[in-house]
Amino acid sequence: MQLKNFQLSAVKSLFEAMDKPARDIILKSPTGSGKTIILTYFMHQYVQSYRNTVFVWLTPGKGNLEEQSKAKMDKYIHAAQTKLLSDVMSGGFEENDNCFINWEKLTKKGNNALKDSERTNFLEHIEHALNAGLHFIVVVDESHQNNTVKADEIIQYFHTDKIIRCSATPKGIKNAEIIEIPEADVIAEGLIKKMLIINENFPQRVEMENATNYLLEQAYSKQRKIRAEFLSAGKDINPLIVVQIPNKSEKLQDDVERWFETQGVTYENGQLAVWLSDMRENLEGIEEINAPSVAVIIKQAVATGWDCPRAAILVKLRDNMDETFEIQTIGRIRRMPEAHHYGKDLLDSCYLYTFDEKFTAGVKLSLGKGALEAATLFLKNEYKGIILTSEQRTMVTDHRNPKKALLSVAKYFEEKFKTSTNKAENKARLQTAGFEFSADILRHTLSGETATLDFASTDMNTVVITEKLNTHDHGHMYHQKVGKIGMEIGMEYSYMNTIIRKLFDRNFTYSRKILAMEPREVYAFVINNADLLRHTVRDAMAAELEQLTLDINQVSKVPFRIPQSCLFTYDGTAKTQLEMKKNVYQGYLSSAEVRSSSERKFEKFCEKCDAVEWVYKNGDKGNEYLSIVYADNSDKQKNFYPDYIISVNGEVWIVETKGGFDRSGNSQDIDIFTPKKFAVLKNYLNRYDLKGGIVRYDEKSEELCICMDSYSEDINSDSWVVLSDILK
Repeated sequence: MQLKNFQLSAVKSLFEAMDKPARDIILKSPTGSGKTIILTYFMHQYVQSYRNTVFVWLTPGKGNLEEQSKAKMDKYIHAAQTKLLSDVMSGGFEENDNCFINWEKLTKKGNNALKDSERTNFLEHIEHALNAGLHFIVVVDESHQNNTVKADEIIQYFHTDKIIRCSATPKGIKNAEIIEIPEADVIAEGLIKKMLIINENFPQRVEMENATNYLLEQAYSKQRKIRAEFLSAGKDINPLIVVQIPNKSEKLQDDVERWFETQGVTYENGQLAVWLSDMRENLEGIEEINAPSVAVIIKQAVATGWDCPRAAILVKLRDNMDETFEIQTIGRIRRMPEAHHYGKDLLDSCYLYTFDEKFTAGVKLSLGKGALEAATLFLKNEYKGIILTSEQRTMVTDHRNPKKALLSVAKYFEEKFKTSTNKAENKARLQTAGFEFSADILRHTLSGETATLDFASTDMNTVVITEKLNTHDHGHMYHQKVGKIGMEIGMEYSYMNTIIRKLFDRNFTYSRKILAMEPREVYAFVINNADLLRHTVRDAMAAELEQLTLDINQVSKVPFRIPQSCLFTYDGTAKTQLEMKKNVYQGYLSSAEVRSSSERKFEKFCEKCDAVEWVYKNGDKGNEYLSIVYADNSDKQKNFYPDYIISVNGEVWIVETKGGFDRSGNSQDIDIFTPKKFAVLKNYLNRYDLKGGIVRYDEKSEELCICMDSYSEDINSDSWVVLSDILK
């Protein structure tokens, strides 16, 4: 199973959270982010690193979620040891178990799981496991639905010191360690739609005879357009409209059914479905991307556990509902039908139609910049002839090349620590750099007196505790440390272990071997230097390594033209709504979203600069935008989408904006790949005889500065010049 970058990052954060004092860990992940895959991968890695562990995964009662979750773990983690409640009741808990249990079978009156019977009851199984030295870790799925006294009582039986609570809409728990998966990361990987569009192109004043009919007309028209676009691309994907109606609203249900009947969409021909507590029609196979149903009528039944990636449009005809549930419903239309974007705004967005002002406000509050006003803008005629060359990967892969990663780490050690073929000299250099070479396992604690709980500010003594290495006892710890190092760069344990062994173990041959240690010594070296190795390996992937070739064979060059139209999203509540006249699109506003601070400053600068004739804001994903292909030092291919294409005195410039420098000259850029992107951009500009560079804001001078020739992280160096001095 190949996890996405953000999923690996979440697994890494879960491991780190397990080492922190907080009992509760909250995993807040957007619907569609692959929460089950993240957690099951983490669970599998964890039981291999820590002995005597049992995971108990608790799910809400609706929809047999525990069976779905177990099935996913069985599918993706072939060596996993999974159980349901019935398996626990017959065989008890064992080391490395992953037990999936439905809450309601434990908390509802009348269940048999907690009653005495001829079998050992559930609580006795827990007691036997604890007496055998097993350690429980509890995972609470859809935790917002199970924050009850009875649920907490069940959790207490396990005597766990770690509870992982996961939800798209978690409720506050004091002193919890929070891991939040940014929606932007999930969107960037193509798993969920780029944007939620609310009431697209609605006029300022809407005049209609019937509000329900008006909303259904808009939704059905959009469904027809999306369907046609899919068919023209050779894809048989039938987008689904989800119509949400209030409880006890038979008349409204009749109105919806009658309107669809006028369009030839009926229960009889299979194009209309309904999912209500007392009525279910045409639901079998509705999740299939080419299912015949065009619309489904729901109330609350589709809140949890329903996964229908073709759902793209929500018509909200409901009032006064709990906001948490509302956001869950929005999540149902955000998944991508094939888990990737298509490079077309029409297909990569989802749509909400409603006159419910309170609901609209709630959605905006929850999704932030993910829910915006939108309008279709058209390209001005004078810019339709602009042609550049875009580079695209012809063979998309997220896999790293372990051989290139090994070479990169070896070269990085050579450049940073000056290692060579002399093993004795290498050891001395690494010791000087802070690496520990004890044959024992070292642990650190504090000793002394303190009047406050802020240990860092007191004169406490650091005490080093040594423990004799035992490869059997410390094998799990070694696995855990190597796994964490691998997670830092998205590398599987087996590959990362091979890299470590080739660099440091005498029994593995490699021309650039750094040290030649015995296997026992490698165990101690990795365990004692895990953090230093982790940071070194991560930095090696982004470093500029002169002798490392990064030739990318799988690149196609295609003509790039500015798209004829764009779905323009903006913040309708912003105080200023000025039209940016130099933008290539008619009606482009200063309140454009989503924009970083650097992008905003750059757009305002261009609007006022006489030398700039026109500005195009490039997209950040999709074949319709200008892209340049590059690779990190493990040959992992990436698409780089420069932020802006502008015209300066008749010449085309390509500009990437990044985080600025504070008043002390410290960098605020969080992208460790910026130097590499600069080299890639400069190479592209040279090949096509264009100009450009990277623009960053300097707080001290309050000026935008550009780097065009050689990259530097020092704003005071000659590499950076004031942008207004260049664009004259």
